[in-house]
Amino acid sequence: MSALAHLVAATAPARYAALGPGAHPPHRAPPPVLGANLVSDLHELFTYHFMVTALAAGTVVAVLAAAVGWVMVLRRQSFAGHTLAVVGFPGAAGATLVGLPIAVGYFGACVAAALVIAAIPRGRAGSSRGAESAVTGAVQAFALAAGVLFVNLYQGFLNGVDALLFGSFLGITDSQVWSLTAVAVGALALLVLLGRPLLFASVDPDVARARGVPVRALSLAFVVLLGVAVAAASEITGSLLVFALLVMPAAAAQQVTARPGLGLVLSVALGLLVTWSGLAVAYFSIYPSGFYLTSFGFAVYLVAAGVRGVSEARSRRVAALGRGA
Repeated sequence: MSALAHLVAATAPARYAALGPGAHPPHRAPPPVLGANLVSDLHELFTYHFMVTALAAGTVVAVLAAAVGWVMVLRRQSFAGHTLAVVGFPGAAGATLVGLPIAVGYFGACVAAALVIAAIPRGRAGSSRGAESAVTGAVQAFALAAGVLFVNLYQGFLNGVDALLFGSFLGITDSQVWSLTAVAVGALALLVLLGRPLLFASVDPDVARARGVPVRALSLAFVVLLGVAVAAASEITGSLLVFALLVMPAAAAQQVTARPGLGLVLSVALGLLVTWSGLAVAYFSIYPSGFYLTSFGFAVYLVAAGVRGVSEARSRRVAALGRGA
């Protein structure tokens, strides 16, 4: 099998009741059976250390991605977030190629790409947005090409590269959880520090600039922060799944409310709901956790959009009745 074939091959998930700490799952072993006693089934999730670490890492990733993703969606930089997620793959593959830790590849590539994207001015003219999108798209195309090249240049067995794309919640060590938590705490602390001026610059950059807010510096700081968050989460989720956790809970929250505080809290709550439920269902299934996390996130967004549509339709009917009276 070629290296590129290994890149897209699906790996058997490691979530079986027979597993002990540090053990490897049997190939295509049957998953645990979901019984009628949900309390007992939920208790089983915490019986095995690999599920405890998966839930712990999922919690950290969900909070970090939802909080940073809420600002990303507000700033209409979802395309930039997607590109940074994609860039993580060639970074990690390149690090593997030269024998460096995968984390070095994730953080190096994501931060470098963030600096390139942040170099494009975000001004009043529509041309600046167009230039940002063009450069972001160019970075993404180059990243994908570089990733395929690195995979083909590597002469070893590349089954582990599957995790670079699709993640591996169910094979996480305690040290990975702690390092992820440290990065997440630092990133969230910086987000809180930027807080109010970043929100002002995101909602109305022209007025913020006129009032002396350093819009350009805040834009640079946030895109780099986004790159750091993507790199940290990608070590657990892979380069493809991280974007789902970045955008879906945040987009759903902003469908429901425009209030910043409430929206941010709702985004984090939805991120946790999607992550916990996805990992729990995946434990009792033969299918990968990424499928459930993405599907549940999309379902949450559809429900939020439906609620907003119904609310707006009701408001229009009330307004029409008021004009008729």
